[in-house]
Amino acid sequence: MALLFTLTGLYSCKNNDEVFPLKVSAFFNVVNASTDTLNIYLNGTRQNNTSSLFPGGQSFYLTVPDGKQNYQFKKAGGFNVLFSAPLNLGDSTNTSLYIYGEAAGQAFTTNDVLLRDSLHLDTTQIRFVNISPDAGTLNVTVGDTLSFQSQAFKSSTAFIEIGGGLKEVKITQVGATVPLKDTTMVFQQGFIYTLFSKGLLNGKGNAAFGAGVAINATNSN
Repeated sequence: MALLFTLTGLYSCKNNDEVFPLKVSAFFNVVNASTDTLNIYLNGTRQNNTSSLFPGGQSFYLTVPDGKQNYQFKKAGGFNVLFSAPLNLGDSTNTSLYIYGEAAGQAFTTNDVLLRDSLHLDTTQIRFVNISPDAGTLNVTVGDTLSFQSQAFKSSTAFIEIGGGLKEVKITQVGATVPLKDTTMVFQQGFIYTLFSKGLLNGKGNAAFGAGVAINATNSN
């Protein structure tokens, strides 16, 4: 009995000294600029459990394994994989995937460097991403103080701080004077946003050219 107790005690001490691998994660946001309502899958498991991604919507940042993973996308209510996206996400990084069609080649990513430490509660941060395949290079004005110049398709600006509130948003092709889109949007103080163009110049319904907003962070997270 004494020998058994000694061996058990030695095993317990050794077990307490074992180094277990640290579980690391990445943060993955999907912005749906396509005309389809989509669901996201990883290894056969649906990732956006609370709601499907409607046209113009986003998943917000999902906590996923870091490293190389193959994500699948299906139309809501469908069983067949629409397309797959092999991605290599870094540990603790924030990545957004923008989908504008029904094939793997009709999606692209941005590395989201979120400037939370410089986010003030009385201001907001915003960037622009061009997700419009046939709109060409775009100029974007938000309110009276901010403009993003000559943004090509699939390009992304850095986040810039502005005052929050109701803003007029104009998206114009470079060299043109009449905006493709002239609308108003509310940007809440203490939030970080991605403003994006979407759709086709001659598109109809969900495929029409327009503007959308995705939330990257709030003053509570």
